[in-house]
Amino acid sequence: MASKSEINLPVPKVAIGFRPEFLDFRRGIRVGNLEDHERITRILKLELEARYGQPFVTERWGRGVYWQWIAYLPRANREAKPLSSHVSFGCAKFFIEVDTDDKLFKSGLQIERGYLKAPREYRECRLRSDWDWYRLLAALKPRSPMERELKRLICREGFMLHAGSWEAEPAAFAKANFPEMRKLRKLLHVAPGSHWAGFQLYYPMSENETRSSTGLDLVESMLAVFREVTPAMNLCMQIQLQEPVV
Repeated sequence: MASKSEINLPVPKVAIGFRPEFLDFRRGIRVGNLEDHERITRILKLELEARYGQPFVTERWGRGVYWQWIAYLPRANREAKPLSSHVSFGCAKFFIEVDTDDKLFKSGLQIERGYLKAPREYRECRLRSDWDWYRLLAALKPRSPMERELKRLICREGFMLHAGSWEAEPAAFAKANFPEMRKLRKLLHVAPGSHWAGFQLYYPMSENETRSSTGLDLVESMLAVFREVTPAMNLCMQIQLQEPVV
């Protein structure tokens, strides 16, 4: 656990300069050519570190001014892995994403499986025995804490779940087709070994919803979603994220 001197303070609410138009449903999440108080990468990282009192690592998919996907993972969970402490693939993580195909803004929890048969140039992306993926699979049992969390989030709070291969169309679940835990675990097991696979539990927002919000509203919504998925995330990690008792 980091000392208090190693944790930066969050950006004051009045100083947050993030704006709804930085979520571009044709290009992605704008991160370039912005001031520090406007960058969602910095804002969310500082907020998470202040909330949980420990350092977070930022990961991303994309390049240039617009990124499609940004994620945050507790550094301590990565460092706890005996085989994979040098990579982030094996770690459960909070994420945000602009899905330019479905025109949705997503925020929530992601756990990656990677490849069972990794191409030579992506050897570090091969599933290892210390990845959080295995904790996720073990947690997917009937009448388990994970089932209760998934039911709460999907059936009551309006979250969605994508599971399986990213290279094919992943299976999508919502309240109307909430999955039985054995079926969900089997679905994850049978994802092709040569495909990148994973598990995304997220809250969806349409383009109209984001445009009708303020930048501060969106930041607070993302942080609220992260808080909602933290119990499920804790079921899959080697460490526990806890907020200090006030």
